[in-house]
Amino acid sequence: MEHNAGLIPLETALEKMLSGITAVKETQTLGLLHAAGRVTAMPVISPLDVPGFDNAAMDGYAVRMTDIQSGGVLPVAGKAFAGQPYTDTWPEGTCIRIMTGAPIPAGTDAVIMQEEASISDQGVQFVTPITPGQHIRRRGEDILKGAAVLDAGIKLSAGELALVASLGIKDITVFRQIKAAVFSTGDELRLPGETLAEGQIYDTNRLAVHIMLSQLGCEVIDLGIIPDNEAALRTAFHLAEQQADVVISSGGVSVGEADFTKQILEELGEISFWKLAIKPGKPFAFGRLNHSWFCGLPGNPVSAAVTFYQLVQPLLARLSGLQGCALPPRLRVRSAGKLKKTPGRLDFQRGILKTGVNGELEVLSTGHQGSHIFSSFSQANCFVVLERERGNIEPGEWVDVEPFNALLGG
Repeated sequence: MEHNAGLIPLETALEKMLSGITAVKETQTLGLLHAAGRVTAMPVISPLDVPGFDNAAMDGYAVRMTDIQSGGVLPVAGKAFAGQPYTDTWPEGTCIRIMTGAPIPAGTDAVIMQEEASISDQGVQFVTPITPGQHIRRRGEDILKGAAVLDAGIKLSAGELALVASLGIKDITVFRQIKAAVFSTGDELRLPGETLAEGQIYDTNRLAVHIMLSQLGCEVIDLGIIPDNEAALRTAFHLAEQQADVVISSGGVSVGEADFTKQILEELGEISFWKLAIKPGKPFAFGRLNHSWFCGLPGNPVSAAVTFYQLVQPLLARLSGLQGCALPPRLRVRSAGKLKKTPGRLDFQRGILKTGVNGELEVLSTGHQGSHIFSSFSQANCFVVLERERGNIEPGEWVDVEPFNALLGG
C-alpha cells in the first residue's frame, strides 16, 4: 500500500476546479471560415425555413391523385429540375417529370419514384400503390424560421458551420480565445536541437502542452524555460498572469522542488491543492492568482500529459464557454494480459484497445508504465483506468478503458 496521506481524489479535484470557473465574457463576431474550433456565445437562429419550398425527395414524376385513379398512361407535360421549376399550365391527365430537389408544381399530390414507373412512347404508367404526400419534402420540414439551430456553448466544427452557411448566415458570434501562458522550470532542460551536457534532458513537456493548447483553440503565450532561481521564477509568474487567463507551468511542484513556487504563488494568490490521488500525476497544483488561474503540471512527461488531459482540458472547456463538459466516456472490457497495480491511487495506464479473436473489445498494456516512458503514448489509444484500491489485474478480468480523444491522437 502506498503512503497517500493528504492526496485528493480526482473527482474532488475536478469539482474544486470547475465549481469556481465561469466562461470568459468577451465575444467576437467572425466569418464562418475563421470560426472553426470556437464556441458559440449565443444561440444561432434560423432566418428562413429549410427547405424554403416544397420539393421532390426523389427523381421521378409529380402527379395529381385525380389523374392516376384510372390507372392509365399519363403523358409527360414537362420537366422540373432543381433551380428550374415547372411554371407552365399543367394540363389535366398528365404528369411532370421531376428531379430531386426541384420545387413541386402547384397541385402536386405525390411524387412517384422513377423505379416505380413504366415508360412507353405514350407516356408513363404507375402500377404500385400511391400515398398522398409521398416523396415530398415540405417547406420548413427540416428547420422552421425562427428556430434555434445551435445553442450557446457549442464548439464549431465543419458540420455546424456548414449548417449555419446553409441558412445564408455569413458571420457568427463566438467567445474569444482563451489565453494560456506556459513555461517550464529546470536548469536541466534544453531545447530540441541543442547539445545535451551530462544530466541534461530535452524540454518535451512544454512542446506537448503548447500543441495540446493549440488543438483546444487557445492563444498560447510561450515563455520558454525558466531557470531554477527565485527571481527568474517570480518574473515569469508576474509576466504570465498579467497576460493570460490560465498559467500552466511544467515542473517545480514536486516535494523538494516547490519552495520557490509555493512562496511566489502565496504572494500572487491562493492554491487549492498540491497533490492528487492518481498515478501518474500526483504532484499537480491548482489555484487562483491575481488575474488568472494556475495549473502546475508535474515534471515527468507522462504525468504532465495525464494531468493535462484529465484536469486542464475540462478546465479550459469550462473557461471557453463550452457546455456539457462531461467526464470522458469509459468502456468496460476484458484485459488481454496481466496489469501491475499497487492499491492506493487511481491509476491511468496506457493501453491498446483492440478487437480480440472472439470479436469482442479487449485491452493490452503498452508495457512499462513509468512516468518517464513517454513512448507509451505513441503506442496507446486509450487509458486503462484502474480503481484506487485495486491491485494487480489478471488476464480476462474486467477493466474500465477511456479511449483517447483527438488531443492524444484518438
